[in-house]
Amino acid sequence: MTSEQHPVAASLRVGGEDDDLDKRLDEELTAFNTAAADGAVTEPLSVRVTDEAGDLVGGLTAWTWGTLCSVDMLWVREDQRHSGWGGRLMRAAEAEAARRGCTDMIVSTYSFQAPGFYPKLGFRERARVQGVPGGHEDIHFHKRLSPPKDETAGGHPA
Repeated sequence: MTSEQHPVAASLRVGGEDDDLDKRLDEELTAFNTAAADGAVTEPLSVRVTDEAGDLVGGLTAWTWGTLCSVDMLWVREDQRHSGWGGRLMRAAEAEAARRGCTDMIVSTYSFQAPGFYPKLGFRERARVQGVPGGHEDIHFHKRLSPPKDETAGGHPA
C-alpha cells in the first residue's frame, strides 16, 4: 500500500466574492491551525471610537491566536487624522492583546498609507513585499508586547 493520494473527479470554478466558500475555508483552516498550535483558539478583537453623535471616528479590527495578535485594519476618519486616535486605537488593542496573553503583535501597511506611524509605536519593520499596484510595497511590522500593567511577568497580580 502507498500513501499516495489520487485526486477526485471535480470541477473548478473561478468567480468573485463567495461568502459560502469564505466561511468554509475559515472553518477548515481555523480547525487545522488550532490543532497545529496546541489548541490555541483564534478570537476576534475590535476597538471602536465614536463621537458624541454616535458617528464612527475610527476603528481597528484584529485577531488573537495564542500569544499572537494580528491587526487586520486600522482606520481614522479624515477630519480626525493626526489627532492621536490611531495611537490610542493601537494602544487599546495592545493592552487587550496583552490581557489575553499575547506576547507579539503584527501589522502590515502599504507604503502609501502609514509606514512611519508604526515605528513611533515601537514596531520594527520585518519585511517589504513589492508588487503593490502603483509601484508601492506591503510593509510588515512586529512588536513584542509587555505583560499587562496589573500583572507581573509571571502572570500574577502585582
